[in-house]
Amino acid sequence: MFARMPSDTLRRWIFGDVSFAAREEYDEFRYKFLIVLMLSGAAFTLLFVLGEYARVNRIQTPHFYTMHGFTVCALLLWALLRGRKHWFKPLAWAYEAVCLVEYTSSLWLVPADELRLQWFFVNVPGVFLLLGQRAGWAIVALTVAILGMSNPYMAAPYSANAMATAVVSLVYLGVFFHVFGARSISYFNRMRESNQQLEKIASHDALTGVLNGRAYYAQCDHLIELARRSRQPYAVLFVDLDHFKAVNDQHGHAAGDAVLRAVAACLSGSIRRSDRLGRIGGEEFSVFLPNTGRAGALQLAETVRRAVEDCQPDIGHRRLRITASMGVAACEAQPLDMTAIQQQADQAMYVAKSLGRNRVSAFDELPGAGR
Repeated sequence: MFARMPSDTLRRWIFGDVSFAAREEYDEFRYKFLIVLMLSGAAFTLLFVLGEYARVNRIQTPHFYTMHGFTVCALLLWALLRGRKHWFKPLAWAYEAVCLVEYTSSLWLVPADELRLQWFFVNVPGVFLLLGQRAGWAIVALTVAILGMSNPYMAAPYSANAMATAVVSLVYLGVFFHVFGARSISYFNRMRESNQQLEKIASHDALTGVLNGRAYYAQCDHLIELARRSRQPYAVLFVDLDHFKAVNDQHGHAAGDAVLRAVAACLSGSIRRSDRLGRIGGEEFSVFLPNTGRAGALQLAETVRRAVEDCQPDIGHRRLRITASMGVAACEAQPLDMTAIQQQADQAMYVAKSLGRNRVSAFDELPGAGR
């Protein structure tokens, strides 16, 4: 049956409808690993139970009932965890407790099985990987205590040599997975930081540090889709620096770069956290304002215009007065895609230029804008 199921459907059935951000890759691994352990633990224990029913692998009656309980608990914990990643840690500890009860039951109630100790060894790696190093060492210490205190009272005690070997092996296993876990997490953190740096390089303008055109428009498209679903207004500011060519001609391109960096920092400090700022041309910037109507967009545009005018970056011991012309376009009723609303803001910006620069102009104030 499973072979005919689409892989994504099978994964959703096993792991639930849950998603992880890119920075949560390690959390996703632990979440899925725990679910696999729960299901495989229940499945293999059920095989032992079926072996008893078939008289193939005989199990003493008290432990036979314990195995039924373990199977039910493992499946119940899986059902609780499925789709609830925020429940990972408490349910991981709950599953570990159920496992220890099952392994201790086997230790006490199945004396004919000389290899029953191996379940304690199998348990240790999973604890280190799922719950961390402190939890791993706590379980190692608890396991050693269980073995040491139980052995004298068991129906078929292990020899002193066997117990010594078991204790040393458990400690060795702890050391191994302590080092392995530490290095794995360190490697994961370095890879995540490297990926974040590469992502920032790919999505941000190298000169100003704000979003580049590709990343800016991609984020705006996503925000517009969200606004359409919630029926929220949105607006765009088109910012063009006035007489920027004269800055390059009179002071050099290095001065022009310094002006762009200063203006970008000024714009970033003047807008809200929810807004998006991108450099879309040489001296052109665009600001996307989610959940903002015409009045709010005009108010913020005027605030930004004054901030740019007050910026006055230092260029060779001289402070340059920089101004900007801004166009505002808002979408409060009929939805517009990013290309359309950006074009409206661009047209409004050119009107601001024609009216003398260093001012804000709204698209809906242009002749014929409503037609």
